[in-house]
Amino acid sequence: MNKLLLAALAAGALSMPALAADYTILAPAGPGGGWDQTARTMQEALTAEGISGNVQVTNVPGAGGTIGLAQFATQENGNPNALIVGGYVMVGAILTNASPVTLDNVTPIARLTGEAVGIVVPAASDIQSVDDLVAKLKENTGAVSWAGGSAGGVDHITAGLVAKAIGVDPTQVNYIAYSGGGEALAAILGGQVTVGISGISEFASQIEAGELRLLAVSTDSRVPGFDAPTLTEAGVDVAVQNWRMVAAAPGITDEQKAAITADIKAMAESASWQTALETKGWVDTYLDGDAFDAQLQADIDATETILKEIGLVQ
Repeated sequence: MNKLLLAALAAGALSMPALAADYTILAPAGPGGGWDQTARTMQEALTAEGISGNVQVTNVPGAGGTIGLAQFATQENGNPNALIVGGYVMVGAILTNASPVTLDNVTPIARLTGEAVGIVVPAASDIQSVDDLVAKLKENTGAVSWAGGSAGGVDHITAGLVAKAIGVDPTQVNYIAYSGGGEALAAILGGQVTVGISGISEFASQIEAGELRLLAVSTDSRVPGFDAPTLTEAGVDVAVQNWRMVAAAPGITDEQKAAITADIKAMAESASWQTALETKGWVDTYLDGDAFDAQLQADIDATETILKEIGLVQ
């Protein structure tokens, strides 16, 4: 083989695009909830944009994501193709469950989205407004049952903050935790609980169909497409935004982390992802690198303070 042919082959090899990475994304909750939706939306965007050749999603529910987190940290050490979604709920669950495995045991990559928490009741409920809900809470706090996500997560925190803001004992809030959004939704629609609280996207279809009444949203401003006040507008001084993130396995190299971050950033900037955000009512809060690491630690510290205030952590 002559030198010219060798040179041509070498040049061709160098010019070939790198093969897209395959990923497995662990959603540490049951089907239908926010983490499951996030993982499957990532799956769709990564493959549609050609960022990844193959993406699989697995579900490992339980204990606010800490069961899935522990499994991920143990089984995927050093695997650059493994990802896990998490967020505010997981931060709270780690604290309330005193989980021995924390986000220090994985490799945080980026914050992806923010979302308002919605407070809903079945259409047939006699609770027509936040004022009606406040009246019931003041009359008998424990008689009002709340269905939401895992104990210590953003739903639970928001319910506790509502109680605190209206002057009732937040430790008396009757909160019923569900591991998946589908289970919580069934309980709300079935009239098994008084009120539901979760990411607004999990209730969107039922609100639109008139099966659920949206009383308020938790964020500083109203959510486009939903006819409901903020809690602050309704006279309850509470503002909370849920957020979701993606992390990689522990034990990966700096180069592997950089490659994963580049893929996730490309996904977050893609048309497929941006369209999904608009459809689901998610806010683009993308943040990576040192800025995300600093924000994550600040959020962990703030969450611990709130959980102590409402009696969920000693």
